[in-house]
Amino acid sequence: MKQKIESYENLVSALEALPSVGKKSAQRMAYHMVMEDHFAAMKIAHAIEKAVQSVRRCERCGAMSEDELCPVCADIGRDQSKLCIVEHARDILQIESGGDYDGTYFVIESVEHLDTEKLRDRIEEGVEEVIFAFTPGIATDALILFIEEKLSDYDLIFTKIAQGVPTGVSLENIDMLSLSRALQERVKV
Repeated sequence: MKQKIESYENLVSALEALPSVGKKSAQRMAYHMVMEDHFAAMKIAHAIEKAVQSVRRCERCGAMSEDELCPVCADIGRDQSKLCIVEHARDILQIESGGDYDGTYFVIESVEHLDTEKLRDRIEEGVEEVIFAFTPGIATDALILFIEEKLSDYDLIFTKIAQGVPTGVSLENIDMLSLSRALQERVKV
């Protein structure tokens, strides 16, 4: 007869529901929390509770924020002429960690949830360039064309982030689409 510790199993199931966490990892984390470090477990629980209560979408761009406007939208020093469209709010965190982009953002999440009027309102605030920062693929290429069509009555420059071969990865480990695009979009040395 199998014995189950219900509260432990519930914790494992909850952790396993997170992206990139498998059963074994969930079991290791749960064990660590309940048997080895109660303080860390309570700290994690408190941080989760606070984040869930505090973090919401920015009213202007859809990024994560603790206020009505995210730090990027609230920063009057940002270049308002550049609008980077991303698929997910987490993409903004990745771009911002590089420190190279000084424009603003717009999160779309999906075609079904694309608020075309809100996007058009943003364009009318003085945007000159729309930058698409999507994961490369056929579906995202179609999404880019769809958005370009919706914004065709504005005088905009449309660009997308570069694609190709990542630094330090051998060619044998690159998928054919990435390699093909890297060859097509090659630059002069």
